[in-house]
Formats: sequence, structure tokens, C-alpha cells
Amino acid sequence: MNFLGVLTCVSVLLAAASTQAPKHCVSPPLMSGQFTLMAGNGVYLSTGSISSDAFGKRMRVRNNVMVGNQSTGIDELMLFNEEAYYEINWKTISCKKKQLDSSFIPMHVPEDARLMGQVIMGSSSSWGMGVLVNTWYGTLPNNGSYSTVFSEIGCIPMTYSVHYPQTGWITLSTYNWVLGNVNPMDYHPPFFCQKAKLEVSDMPPNFFTVLHSLALQSKKDE
Repeated sequence: MNFLGVLTCVSVLLAAASTQAPKHCVSPPLMSGQFTLMAGNGVYLSTGSISSDAFGKRMRVRNNVMVGNQSTGIDELMLFNEEAYYEINWKTISCKKKQLDSSFIPMHVPEDARLMGQVIMGSSSSWGMGVLVNTWYGTLPNNGSYSTVFSEIGCIPMTYSVHYPQTGWITLSTYNWVLGNVNPMDYHPPFFCQKAKLEVSDMPPNFFTVLHSLALQSKKDE
């Protein structure tokens, strides 16, 4: 009976431990926040705002690409359901519509992601000094790989590190997230985008490589 009792206790403990293991999660459906992008060796740096609508699988990114002491504003509307994104230039009142790789949407932990570990960012010595986070990693199409950090409570995205042979590392940090979207019209292209025709690519960019390529483009334009 003692042996059976021990086995029962062990089974209960293992079941409790398995229920506490980090789970693949999805962020809140409507969120708005800010981000900082670092690409390559750190020469290309952009900061800006981001809003996400998980219901419609849409994101709006407004960023300022820093080139030396100057910045260039860039606006993108990403429609993952349509596998397309709009590159909006308010300075010239022009718009381009391009193909988008929607295989990785950054506002959730993919089902095939593997857990790297769970840690506390900051300190656990006192209440409010740290945040419990989970780090996940996996592969992307076109020989890409990634690691991403989400908060254990709320499934809030914090950082992404993406690597492609042709681009090197791309690091995206997000912060100041709030639940909800301020302007529903963020997910509709402006009127001058109506005549934009879809530009098809053999290797369409994803969320990360779009931001990276626009940073490179801004530097060339200087």
C-alpha cells in the first residue's frame, strides 16, 4: 500500500507540473503599442507604433527609420488574410501593393514552436520587480529561424529575433502595449491606394523582412 501511495503522489505531482508548463498562446485580439527595430550590425534603426487586429488578421505599422541624424517616415498596412501589404508614402501621396508571406504572424506563438525556457526578466525578489516570460524558437520558410519572448501572463509579445542568410539578424522589441485599437480605419488603405496593383514576388517578404527592406531602402534614398 505504501508503494502504491508513493506512485499516486508522484502521478499527482507530475500531472500538476504538466499543467503548469508554458503553453502555446495567442495575444489579445486588439492591441496597440510601440516598437524598436535593429537590423544587421545596428546601422539601421527604426522606431514607431504598431496596431494589431487578430480578428481580421491585420496590422498597421508606422515607423521612423533612423539614418544618421535624420529620420524617414514609413507606413505599412499588412493584410495577412489577403497575403498582401500596402506601402504607403504620405509625402508623395502614393501607394504600392505587394505580396506578403503570411506563414508567420507575430502576435502568437506558433503551434510548432519549441520552448527554449521560462525565466523572470528583472528580479523575483519583490512584487513588481520582474516579469515571467517564455522564450520560444523555430524555423521559417526560406532557411529562416527565429526566437521570440512572450509574457506568461497575458501572452504579450516582447521581443523577436529573426535570422535569414541574406539579411542576418533582425531584432524587434515591442513595449507600451495597451488593449484595444484607437482608430478602426487603420486597417483600411487610403483612397489613393485603390488603383494599386499587386506586385508578385518569387520570395514574398514577411512581417520582419518588410521592415528590414524598407530600412535599407530609406538609407539608399538618403
